Amino acid sequence: MIKKIYFIVLFLLSTLFTIQAQDSTAPKVQWQFNAAKKADQEYILTYKANIEPGWRLFSTTAKDDELNTRIGFDSATTANLTVESTIENGQLKQQKEPVLDNAEIKFFENQVEITVTVKAKEGLGKIRGAVTYMFMKGDEIPSPVEAPFLFAIDDKGAISAKAGGLQESAEAAQALKRTSIDMNKPVKDCGGTGIEDDRSKSLMGIFILGFLGGLIGLLTPCVFPMIPLTVSFFTKQSPTRKKGIFNAVMYGFFILLIYVILSIPFHFLDSSNPEILNTISTNVWLNIAFFVIFVVFALSFFGLFEITMPGGLANKTDSKAGSGGLGGIFFMALTLALVSFSCTGPILGSLLAGSLSTDGGAMQLSMGMAGFGLALALPFTIFALFPSLLQSLPRSGGWLTSVKIVLGFLELALAVKFLSNADLVQHWGILKREVFFGIWIIIGILLTLYLFGILRFKHEGKPKLTKIRLTLAIIFLAFTLYLVPGLTNSKYANRALISGFPPPLTYSIYGKDAFKGVEAQVMNDYEKGLKLAKELNKPILLDFTGWACVNCRKMEENVWPVPEIKEIIEKEYVLVSLYVDDRKKLSPDDQFVYTLPDGSKKDIKTIGDVYATLQSLNFTSVSQPLYVAITPDEKLLTRPVGYTPNEKEYKEWLECGLEAFKQVQK
Repeated sequence: MIKKIYFIVLFLLSTLFTIQAQDSTAPKVQWQFNAAKKADQEYILTYKANIEPGWRLFSTTAKDDELNTRIGFDSATTANLTVESTIENGQLKQQKEPVLDNAEIKFFENQVEITVTVKAKEGLGKIRGAVTYMFMKGDEIPSPVEAPFLFAIDDKGAISAKAGGLQESAEAAQALKRTSIDMNKPVKDCGGTGIEDDRSKSLMGIFILGFLGGLIGLLTPCVFPMIPLTVSFFTKQSPTRKKGIFNAVMYGFFILLIYVILSIPFHFLDSSNPEILNTISTNVWLNIAFFVIFVVFALSFFGLFEITMPGGLANKTDSKAGSGGLGGIFFMALTLALVSFSCTGPILGSLLAGSLSTDGGAMQLSMGMAGFGLALALPFTIFALFPSLLQSLPRSGGWLTSVKIVLGFLELALAVKFLSNADLVQHWGILKREVFFGIWIIIGILLTLYLFGILRFKHEGKPKLTKIRLTLAIIFLAFTLYLVPGLTNSKYANRALISGFPPPLTYSIYGKDAFKGVEAQVMNDYEKGLKLAKELNKPILLDFTGWACVNCRKMEENVWPVPEIKEIIEKEYVLVSLYVDDRKKLSPDDQFVYTLPDGSKKDIKTIGDVYATLQSLNFTSVSQPLYVAITPDEKLLTRPVGYTPNEKEYKEWLECGLEAFKQVQK
């Protein structure tokens, strides 16, 4: 049974997937690759390792469950290659290693040459793979390191070693940075993302959501009983009422400060790479991790087990809370944050995941955390100023447990959303739109039955059907009934109220043609879109979108289907949809390293990498959706626009693009 989940896990988890296992110093093993033809279709591949003094390179003859070195080939090579022999030329040493509980290891020092004899099928032009090796020095054993290799076979059967791994490509770089696109000179000065205005609205929206989350946190059994106890402590233990009020205000301020501080690491990530938060939010394994975590939180809310902070950490913090002065007050606030984690952790996790999935970056997360901290801090300050209000607070009781259980059902519904993100990005097809609706409907039914008192948990007493509880039950029942048409293959399947949360209409068990919307003529192929636009002599509507993009789905399901807008897009434009979170790998020959304007390097390995970089380089935006109108010759017709739920405004922007295109033709 799970006893403890550390508070920091939700905040470190998002960075886990951005860290590559690599040594920060110079490589301890330098590899040289050579090859020679032995006979017709038969080759000798040579891997020479120069090992830094003091380090030991593990042998290829070690077993799979031991520390070892392995020479592996990619799937295309493996299917057309047979390994006939692997020979190590060097002084192989073998000894028991105390650091590894006296396990026997095999290794080389200074130098070793590994020769691999292979037989290739006719037509194989490249032998590609990597040496995955492990090494140690004293008790230091770094993570396995890969040294990529590439051997080329020409038409005459001669073989030669080439640079392995991703390389820079001038041609590929030119395909990303389009010199003909000038953001400062659109043909018509209409549109514009209104980044500052949009961001201001977005920041205020996430602040309000964070504040609401904090209010919910106040109503949990971990926090609510603390309000009168803490306020009484400050007002009674202080020498004067003025001092008591000051201490309570500082206590509230420190609560706010602590939650804002938790968001600071994300600002460093955001500044180093503007696309990183979008990459994190659409990371498959991160979304699966959130799915598991939120299911665990839900089960905890249902009373199956309790999630607590490590006792030693909480006790140590609590001991410092009695030190007096502002330092003591700060540690009192920190103690509240720690001991209330079992109730506030899931709400904070929702806030974290939601902020990373939107377009405001790290500042949006900070605003959400500030709203959350402010909501928790306000009661302590208000009741310190007006102690008589404490008498109006409801007493703690079973209703607090009911709040936790309701939150548990909501956590389950949110967990499904994270699993859906992973499913969409990877195109697994396991959580189609109707399956998503079915799960939410089941959760809604169970929650409604619970609120009506029909479904009960063992650790609960008989619930009182208060007016508030009955009102909530009716609201959730109505919402569940609202979801039911989402299961059908009808015009009512589009549920506008939650548009963007379920998978898109085309991701359906009835097939992608079941719901006829506005479909892109070209998907994930920018060059093909340019070519088609030239053939048809039409402007291009670039749609920078994402599989896990909520606002993209809202536009596609609520704005694009409007008859006037649909007609303009389908008849007057060539619609090209480019998915910035598509994790489909490019072919090995198409992968490369791109040097960004600030001199940093970026690996371009997936379709999403290509179009996320294309968007940020040419249109100075990393938010989705982003709509851009250009000519087939890549002349910018208008200023790009982002999420535009106002149908009239979006239609006017499309028409402005058409006027600009006519002006260019004249």
